[in-house]
Amino acid sequence: MQIETLELTTCEVASDGCAISLGFVDGKGEPATIRLSINQVGALVMTLPGLISKALQARFGDQTLRYAYPLDSWLIEQSTDPSQGMMTLKTSDGFSVCFSIPRAQQSQLGEALVAQPATPARVRAN
Repeated sequence: MQIETLELTTCEVASDGCAISLGFVDGKGEPATIRLSINQVGALVMTLPGLISKALQARFGDQTLRYAYPLDSWLIEQSTDPSQGMMTLKTSDGFSVCFSIPRAQQSQLGEALVAQPATPARVRAN
């Protein structure tokens, strides 16, 4: 079954924290809700950025396009695991993602951030 949506109306967390509900208006103008477990939400969140990029690439015929989020702030923290750090990247509209980073990768990331780009980036406004 394929469901067309016209509008996302609500996003809620279940009181027990085990699921989320997404409310929307379907293609017939009727309200509907989909309930997803935390595991399903995690899988969806990991899949969506790649799907957005693929959609842009297909739409504009350019395989170099990516959907980029404007970074507003970042936070580096120590994990409870001493071999791991955590880096949270945030946008001004409240979107954030936290990554665990092994110590060796933290050094590599720092070096990459201060290095000059190997090739100049091609800038294209949309």
